[in-house]
Amino acid sequence: MAADELASRRYLTFSLHKEVFAVPVGPIREIIEYPGVTEIPLAPDFLRGVINLRGSVVPLIDIAARFGRGASEITWRTCVIIFETSQEDALHQMLGIMVDTVYEVVDVPAAQIEPRPEFGTVMRTEFVDGMINRNGKFIIVLDIDKVLNAQELKRLIESSAPAIAQEPPLVTEA
Repeated sequence: MAADELASRRYLTFSLHKEVFAVPVGPIREIIEYPGVTEIPLAPDFLRGVINLRGSVVPLIDIAARFGRGASEITWRTCVIIFETSQEDALHQMLGIMVDTVYEVVDVPAAQIEPRPEFGTVMRTEFVDGMINRNGKFIIVLDIDKVLNAQELKRLIESSAPAIAQEPPLVTEA
């Protein structure tokens, strides 16, 4: 076996609507309790608003709504995972995602990560990086760079904004 196949990868596991997901720990900056959120008028359902993280404005994504599963219910276990993304025009953008419950960090040998299925998932397959078989159940490993793609999120936000009606020109009689 090659050294890469033996290497472990670290993932944070969490739940959304009673389903378990995992994300690589690398881009995670911190995990916080669900804070007060400032809502943004006319924002799409998946953009819950923004939060104040030590003076920084951080957009908060409802990841369940992003996957088309409806808005997440806020409970005492709701957490926000803060990611630092580094994509083309959004270098070091901080984004938060809401999750129902955070479980644990797991070390998974690379050989135990199954490739993503090309069909049969309840979300877009490009959001899935692979599958972890843990205790006889599969954990979906998310490709967080694709889920939080700044270009796509921007496009979705812009396309959900209602067009502002043009005022007819004011006509005066002479």
